[in-house]
Amino acid sequence: MSDERATRRVGLGMMLLFWVLFLAGGAWWFQGVLDAQRNPNAHLAEVAVGEGGPVVLERNRAGHFVATGRINGEPVEFLLDTGATYVALPEALADRLGLERTGSAWFNTANGRVRGDLTTLETVRLGGYEARDVRGSVSPGLGGEAALLGMSFLERFDIEIRGEQMVLRPARR
Repeated sequence: MSDERATRRVGLGMMLLFWVLFLAGGAWWFQGVLDAQRNPNAHLAEVAVGEGGPVVLERNRAGHFVATGRINGEPVEFLLDTGATYVALPEALADRLGLERTGSAWFNTANGRVRGDLTTLETVRLGGYEARDVRGSVSPGLGGEAALLGMSFLERFDIEIRGEQMVLRPARR
């Protein structure tokens, strides 16, 4: 009777372990699906500088162009914003990157006029393209960890938007 009880406990424990691992694996997989829908261009952070060809971005589920790039070598999630003058960073991200503030200015945003700090980003990279000495701003009103990739970087490209894609090619000058 005791061996039967022990066998039943082991079986119950193994079944419980199976379900816990199954649910954890499902949650991990589902989180990956959600991340891919939020940022379908995350792979761009791993593209080597100088790899030619245009940068092709896909819209995310919300209709925005979100991509992972790099600022000063560190991975950063960007929301591409052709209405932003500079590459705009939240304070927490600027602090994490150790950015030096070089002055302050007023900015007109979708939420009204705000005061922020100016900075210069040593390098900004998206896909195979890297730009040096890019003007940036540190905006106390921006939340989260995503930076707005504004025209101080994007002006270096010819931008074409067709349907669900944005294509960036080096500007013809």
